[in-house]
Amino acid sequence: MLFPGCRKCWSFFCRAAVTPPRNPNAAAETDEMSQTSDQRSGIKTLKKLMIFSLCIGVFSVVFIFWTCRPEKTLGSSPRYLTPPEPQISESSGARMLTSAYKILQGEEASLVPVNMTQTLMISAYMEHRTEKKEVLIIAIVQRSEKVDYRCHLLCQKEVHVSKGSCFIHSDHFGFPYGTAGIVCPIPQGCETPSQITLTSAAERNHGILNGKYLEVRNQYENTTFQYNFTVCFSTMFNYTNTLQLVQSLELLKLLGVNRVAVYKTNCSAETQLVLDYYTRNGLVEVIPWSLSTYLNVSSGWLPIHGPGELHYHGQIPALNDCLYRYMYTTKYLAMHDTDELILPQSVDSWSEMLPLLEQKFGADKCYMFENNVFPSNLVLPFPGRESVSPGQECWEKISGTNILVHLYQEPIIPDARYENFKIIVNPRSVFSTSVHGVLKSRKGCAWVFRNIARIYHVRALRRRLTPSQLVYDDRLLNYSSRLTPAVNTALTGSGVLPDDGSC
Repeated sequence: MLFPGCRKCWSFFCRAAVTPPRNPNAAAETDEMSQTSDQRSGIKTLKKLMIFSLCIGVFSVVFIFWTCRPEKTLGSSPRYLTPPEPQISESSGARMLTSAYKILQGEEASLVPVNMTQTLMISAYMEHRTEKKEVLIIAIVQRSEKVDYRCHLLCQKEVHVSKGSCFIHSDHFGFPYGTAGIVCPIPQGCETPSQITLTSAAERNHGILNGKYLEVRNQYENTTFQYNFTVCFSTMFNYTNTLQLVQSLELLKLLGVNRVAVYKTNCSAETQLVLDYYTRNGLVEVIPWSLSTYLNVSSGWLPIHGPGELHYHGQIPALNDCLYRYMYTTKYLAMHDTDELILPQSVDSWSEMLPLLEQKFGADKCYMFENNVFPSNLVLPFPGRESVSPGQECWEKISGTNILVHLYQEPIIPDARYENFKIIVNPRSVFSTSVHGVLKSRKGCAWVFRNIARIYHVRALRRRLTPSQLVYDDRLLNYSSRLTPAVNTALTGSGVLPDDGSC
């Protein structure tokens, strides 16, 4: 497209290009013309050449401007560039990631739909704590739907049928779907069912031979445990906070944690390197938790915060699955997010802290810890300290938050000090749980005084506060000398940082 002012130039250029040359014989016929006419003709020709040259120059400028114009024009929407694909190179056995902005597609959760219903089965566990042994199926259900379930239990290659009963958890935050436990009595002649599935009583042809069964876990009521402390992270979605994840995992190890269960929807390529590293080392178990094939999950904890059919990427069913998954393999189970840490104040580890809690509040309870927010989007100078300690220079190149430079916390509001708490439990004393606290347990819960332990929650500042209103707390620095080298070892071992000492 040409600007209007150049159209005449372009027309002249086209006419000049197609105008045939003059006949040489015509020169003899002009001998009778006057010298004045020749001069006028020469002037006109010179003018035309000057105009032609000017038009060519303007056209060239317009052409360059048009081809090199910016992507955003007046009245148009801005364009957003797609981040480059991560480039991975193999060097000295480490995979180096030069671009970690891409969010990888998560692996789908293995849910089993129940025909003629909106029910999705997640997992099945033997329940040893009831008067008679039962099988509990953790499921996601449409809360308004009424279903009569039939349980089909496989024992020694024979199928036994019993009538299932469903209870929907009270915490669903107003979404159409919620977490449920479907209880299946164990019929006579089937003491140890190995697999189970559900059908609706309304379905005449149950199609069990072609149906998908769930493995019944927790076959034995163990009294010795593989792990002392296990932590449940739910759920990890669109996750890019790699540095804070490594810091949290290494600090959990210092606190005495042996196992971390990560219910992962999706994460960055850089984060995946870290998860693979800790999986190889036996600390982390990744449970695929992408539910998009089955439901429209919400990214908010209330419907007004994000549309969808199920609360916050299925956080509550994931927590309940984690509770039963580790019920007989871990002595204690903690449930908190990746940006939260339960830090003891008078001792250095959970191994030292739990005996104190049991002595003070009683054993087999759930212990609730007060939430304290340390704003991650505000960095203030440390009193008499350097903000970056030796060994942390390379961390600036890693995506995520360095928790060791955010040591100012929001002041506690008395009316809200017990909101957003998280828990550590004996899982064998809990029957159902939610995001904050348990729904049903044997011995209830106890609040832990903040001078014994509390949550350090490093996330963005949400309240309108001035720096002078924040409170300095350097408890995290007590772990810094051990944490820093451990984090660097993990970053190089995972391939996020090079192992040659350079960043």
